[in-house]
Amino acid sequence: METIGKIAQICSYAMSIFALLALLIKPMRLWLCGMNEVRNGQKCLLRADMLRMYYRHCDAGTIRQYEYENFMYEYKAYKALGGNSFIDRIYAEVKTWHIET
Repeated sequence: METIGKIAQICSYAMSIFALLALLIKPMRLWLCGMNEVRNGQKCLLRADMLRMYYRHCDAGTIRQYEYENFMYEYKAYKALGGNSFIDRIYAEVKTWHIET
């Protein structure tokens, strides 16, 4: 019984070490490869395109169906990249607009 306890304890330590390594490796990989800058650039482009669509259609309160779908895809991608809540208010307003088919 004592050996099973030691094996379980060793496995527990090994899993803790692997979890810690996983937490440290991803940020270091992003930093070394320069991926943070790429992600920030993608967020900026997505935000700019969503704002362009918003300001183009905000007076009329209507949006074409394909533009609405693009806006939704861009919003999901923006949030997946860690975008802030600035776009949330705009997203909520666009969802209330009339969609032209």
